[in-house]
Amino acid sequence: MENINLIETFSEFKELKNIDRATMMSVLEDVFRSMLTKMFGTAENFDVIINIDKGDFEIWRNREVVEDEEFTDPNTQISLSQAKKIEEDYEAGEDVTDEVKLEDFGRRAVLALRQNLSSKILELEKSNIFQKYRERIGDIITGEVYQVWKREILVLDDEGNELILPKNEQIPSDYFRKGDTLRAVVIKVEMRNNNPLIVISRTSPVFLERLFELEVPEIFDGLITIKKIVRVPGERAKVAVESYDERVDPVGACVGMKGSRIHGIVRELRNENIDVINFTNNLQLYIQRALSPAKITSIRINDETKQAEVFLKPSEVSLAIGKGGLNIKLASQLTEYEIDVYRDSDEDDEDVNIDEFSDEIEDWVLDELKAIGCDTAKSVLELSVEDLVKRTDLEEETIQEVMKIFRTEFE
Repeated sequence: MENINLIETFSEFKELKNIDRATMMSVLEDVFRSMLTKMFGTAENFDVIINIDKGDFEIWRNREVVEDEEFTDPNTQISLSQAKKIEEDYEAGEDVTDEVKLEDFGRRAVLALRQNLSSKILELEKSNIFQKYRERIGDIITGEVYQVWKREILVLDDEGNELILPKNEQIPSDYFRKGDTLRAVVIKVEMRNNNPLIVISRTSPVFLERLFELEVPEIFDGLITIKKIVRVPGERAKVAVESYDERVDPVGACVGMKGSRIHGIVRELRNENIDVINFTNNLQLYIQRALSPAKITSIRINDETKQAEVFLKPSEVSLAIGKGGLNIKLASQLTEYEIDVYRDSDEDDEDVNIDEFSDEIEDWVLDELKAIGCDTAKSVLELSVEDLVKRTDLEEETIQEVMKIFRTEFE
């Protein structure tokens, strides 16, 4: 009965955890030999025969027949008189092989064997999970939210393995409840306290790259390559792409007809604004594309300091900088050049810096305007009240009062 229970346990484990036959046999034999060594001092003279398919195993002990007066070790030797009781023809120097039954070991030994088996199974399972996910770093995983905590979310994959989504790897506007399905990319796999720790992320640029591979066949097939991705999760991202086939428009292929391809990605990323840019080795053109949708008048580049001075019409400055400075920040990261924005001086001679109005307008209001690239009075007046309300955190009444002060300056 004990024999059957042990084999059934391993058969179930093999079926559930997909353990290969060779590993299974090795684990079983190691556990049995460990038990035999504890009981008899050595297991070298035992043959352990395991048949997982049939669900049984046998343990055979080999002992040498010795003269009665030479008998010293009951484990490796059998006296001639005892051997003759088994079979009359035995002589000294021959080997006797007899089967050892599991029930002969006693209940305590069988329980210890079971515990050892369970421990080995657990170790093997943890090792398999670790190896499996270490090979899947950079892959997208779909899982079910099992528990939501303040600092992290516990996610279970299809096989019930635990994955961790930390708070700093979640998009700020992410909101998940128990039972929800989510997608993320595996970014880190390590053993912690002898347990596999699998960390997934939704904020990594790799996650956005894998989403593009899923949505855009040309990227998956290698016709289009993603050169670089920079992003502020949940806010904005810039993706530089290049085509190896002149007939394929990389930007058009990524966006899709009427935005059909990119729409799914944007939705997955909580309406993150994604700019797809055609990569080029022409640095000036690359910077110009990176600052899209702003239109640039001229660019001055310093390769030694990795700086670029960009000149634009006053009306384009706020577009180049973007809300909260995101556009220019991401453009700098994408091109790896520090970009400084300047207004064309020809059109800005009679303009007035908004800092000169600090005695009439509160500093925090001026800071809001400067944050969107409006650091002169005319640059503010060129924008509509509705546009300023959208781009800043200022109330409409405040903006109208500010614009009234600025208009008075030029009247």
